[in-house]
Parts: sequence; C-alpha cells; structure tokens
Amino acid sequence: MIGLIGLIRRIGRIAATLAAAALAASAAEPEKGPLPHVPREIIIERGLTELEKSCIECHSKQEPGKVHDWEQSPHARANVTCLDCHRARGTDKDAMDCPGTKGKPDVKITPIVSPAKCARCHPREGQEFAKSKHARTWDIMTKEIKDPWLRGMNNEIERATGCLSCHGSDISDGKLTAENWPNQGVGRLNPDGSKGSCVACHTTHRFDIAEARKPENCGQCHMGPDHPQDEIYFESKHGKIYLAEKDKWNFEAAPDAWEPHKDFRAPTCAACHMSGLGPLATTHDVGERLKWEAQLPALVKNKDHDPDAARKKMATVCVQCHSPRWANNYLARYDKAMDNYGENYFKPAKATMDDLYAKKLLTAWPIFDEEIEFVYYELWHNEGRRARMGAAMMGPDFAWWHGFYELKKHYNKFVHLAEKVKKDGHGSPVFVPGAGGKNLTPAESAPFPEAWQPIKGLLGVPAAK
Repeated sequence: MIGLIGLIRRIGRIAATLAAAALAASAAEPEKGPLPHVPREIIIERGLTELEKSCIECHSKQEPGKVHDWEQSPHARANVTCLDCHRARGTDKDAMDCPGTKGKPDVKITPIVSPAKCARCHPREGQEFAKSKHARTWDIMTKEIKDPWLRGMNNEIERATGCLSCHGSDISDGKLTAENWPNQGVGRLNPDGSKGSCVACHTTHRFDIAEARKPENCGQCHMGPDHPQDEIYFESKHGKIYLAEKDKWNFEAAPDAWEPHKDFRAPTCAACHMSGLGPLATTHDVGERLKWEAQLPALVKNKDHDPDAARKKMATVCVQCHSPRWANNYLARYDKAMDNYGENYFKPAKATMDDLYAKKLLTAWPIFDEEIEFVYYELWHNEGRRARMGAAMMGPDFAWWHGFYELKKHYNKFVHLAEKVKKDGHGSPVFVPGAGGKNLTPAESAPFPEAWQPIKGLLGVPAAK
C-alpha cells in the first residue's frame, strides 16, 4: 500500500516519443520497408483527480492483484490510470455503471479495452496491428478458411473454451455473456468497431515489454497439434540457446534498440517477427516478414504484403547473426518444403475430395460426419502445418516425424477411405456429437438442427426424448 499511496500523491511527468513523420510515411507507402525514425517529443504534466484516486483505492480492495500489477507498470509511472483506459462515453454500446461511481451519472466505464483505445497513446503500434494477421484471426477463420467448426459443427461452450479464447469472440454488440466474456483473443470483434486485443500479448495490468518478448508469451496460442510453433521453437537451436542463457539477456531495452549480441544471443519469436533489428524497424504487423500463408490449406503466398519484399525482410533478420549464404540457403530449403507439401500431398487430396463431393458420394453438409473428412482436414490442418512450420523454424522432428511422416501415413489411410467410399457408394455418415451451437456465419450455412433435416436417419443420432 505504501507504493499505492506514493503513486496517488505524486505528480506524474510523461515524456513520450512519437514517430509522427514515420506515421505519415507509412500511411502513404505502407509496403516500402522500414519506417524512418523522426521523433517528436511531447511532454505532459498532470496529477491524479479525486475520481481517479477513488478508483485506485476501491480496486486495491476489490482486485488487489490487478492494482499491484498496475503499480509495477510503465502506465503507473506515467500516471495512466483506470479511467484513462476504462472510461466510456454514455453512447458507447459497452458503457455501464460502476458501484464506485454511484451518484455520478456522467461517468460510465467499460471492462473492454480495445486496440482503438490503446492507439490513442500508441498510434503507430495501433496502425500496424490493425492490418496484421493477429487482428484478422476472426476473418481468417470465418472468411478465408471458412472453418466448419464455427458453422454448427461444435457448440457454443466448445467454441468459448477453445477456439475463441485465442481467435477472439464477437462482443461487437457490447453485450457480455458467459460465452463471449472474458475474452482476450487476438482477433476479437469489439463494440467500437476495432478488431483484436492488445492484452493477448501485453498481459494486464503490468504491460511488461520483457514478457512480450519471451517465446513463452507466444506459446499461449501458438502450440498444439495444428500450430506448434512454441514446441518447434524450443526444439530448435535458437530455443536451446534461449533456455540456457535467458537469465543473462536484457529484455528491457527500448523498441528499435533491442539488438542481438548486445542484448541477446539467439532470437525469440518477437525478435524474428516484430523487433527492430539492424535496419528494420519494430512492427506490430506480424505478417510483414512472411513469404507464405502457412496456416492455409493450399500453397498460398502472403496476401497482405509483397511476398518477395517480405522474404527480404526476414533474410535481413537472419543475417544479423548468419551469413547471407546460410540465410538464403535455409529459406530456399523452406520454399522447397512448401512446394513438396502442396504438390505431393494437398493438391491430389483436394482433387479426390472434390471428385467425391461432385459425385455426391459424400454429404456436403454436415461436414465431419464422415471419417474421410476428418482425415482430409487433419492432412492440411495438423500434419501439413507441422511439416511446413517445422521446416520454417529449425524443427527437424516436427518437419519429419510429426510432419511429412504423418502426412504419408494419413495419405495412405485417405486413399483407402476414398476407395471404400467409391465401392460402398457413400461415406458412411454418422451423427456428430456436440453439434448444433449458434451459427456464427448465418449467411454461409443454415444453423443446426435445420441443416440436419435431410439426413435424420444417420447412425448414432440420439433417440428423441
């Protein structure tokens, strides 16, 4: 409490550096490399209002853990308080009353802190994040991949505790329910129209830059059978060096000043994909240095940036430690692994599935009511991704044993199932348990149970009560 009282009594001084000219340059020419550094200093001096003090004092009793984290944060040192982030306008969809503001009808709050609010003080970061794959993970699921799980093949609680915890929920109407809140998914749809959640990576309420730079932070979401970047990293030589030496590294350096060999010896996820290394500027657009869309079923190059320019940026990261020949050979090997996946596994499997659907040997809907549909899905979504990502990130065990080896085994099973479908004249559809939740993309398919009506006789349908 001594620290809290000290924070309340002192006068704060904020000295913030904003790259204003860089913002203008990035808006005009978003794809032409690192942003120039043209800083402009803004100094703000202010104390805490009585209302801000009352918020801190009340929450220190109700939520002491959050207040303690805030006390240790750069926000607290700059006198950025609860109201700076959580105050809402009366017309906001998510505006609500707080017990602590009773008798103050003009004071509304919201538990939702969106990227648009963070961008008031962090404009460049907000702009970069808004065009990133992280902010678009909802769109990637529903519009690019058109994930069938979100179209009735699982239910609301399965989505809320699984998919949406990382990808983000839809709280655009401002109504918070047990199914959509709490949610810090990186592609969340917010009431103010923005997408994403900064606290997916910068956890509340400390916002520690060191935490965001460590690979364990990214492993909150980037792990598991379908995108095991966390496990791949810790298999790699980069990860082994990190585990052996991380206690000696400096994770607190300012953005664009965190450099290899001075502050760290091997890269983390943030170093390769986001940090300002050498001539590259720090970016919150995590796809800016990627040539491939390795999460998609087919072989697709970066759709948000020029893929060749993105590759040059990643090569620039590599040569901060490696020779140009090493970097170029390694990245060329990754390209060949991508081609191998596309030509030998995905393309022939997709052609087979297209043929079976065209001949009506499989039920086009519901998806995942036939075994071959699961095998095809895992072929690209699990094994295919592991092979590609293992090749990209120095994970030989994932590239081969968890990747291309499993692809071969699954492809063998896939071919046998396809032949059985042709022989039987159908794919032996069965009822899918746990299906029938609220449909998240009603324009693309009908919700359960209506979509199930034509095939009510499926094996495994629970008896009517």
